[in-house]
Amino acid sequence: MKDGIRCIEEEREALLKFKDELIDEYGRLSSWGNEKYKEDCCKWSGVSCDNQTNHIVRLDLRGLLYGEYESTAPLKGKISIWLLEIHHLKRLDLSFNDFNYSRIPQFIGSLGRLQYLDLFDSNFIGEIPHHLGNLSELKFLSLGSSNDGSLTSTNLDWLSRLHSLSGLIMDSVNLTLATDWFKQ
Repeated sequence: MKDGIRCIEEEREALLKFKDELIDEYGRLSSWGNEKYKEDCCKWSGVSCDNQTNHIVRLDLRGLLYGEYESTAPLKGKISIWLLEIHHLKRLDLSFNDFNYSRIPQFIGSLGRLQYLDLFDSNFIGEIPHHLGNLSELKFLSLGSSNDGSLTSTNLDWLSRLHSLSGLIMDSVNLTLATDWFKQ
């Protein structure tokens, strides 16, 4: 640790590469950077580090809300695979952003320490990746949207593997083709 900077260099670099894939029209991530006064990623907006290990454990990048479900200042772009370099991440909140009708990245199922995942109302479409079933420590999962049903799941087997799950929100997820509801 140099000059009182808590941030782990490899994790800081991964976050900057993650940021490069995002479109931040409203400057929500303006505290993130390479400049000398911005080197400590533990002080960046939306980033929390463990006080003992200094590893990044939380990314709270929830879109700003105006009203009940109307997002202002959303992040756009794509969720970068560089998140996998943040090995101690326990909480990831990307809700109320705008990922432009893309699919939920399968690699999110490889963030093995996640306990909290919120992707609600962030303009994802398509099949929910069954790889989310690999998140064995997950306690809370929020998917779907407030109204459109553009996320689907035809097989709920992945959900049965989330043994630590105590909170689940899947509003407007289309489950009409799921046939394996009661197998477990």
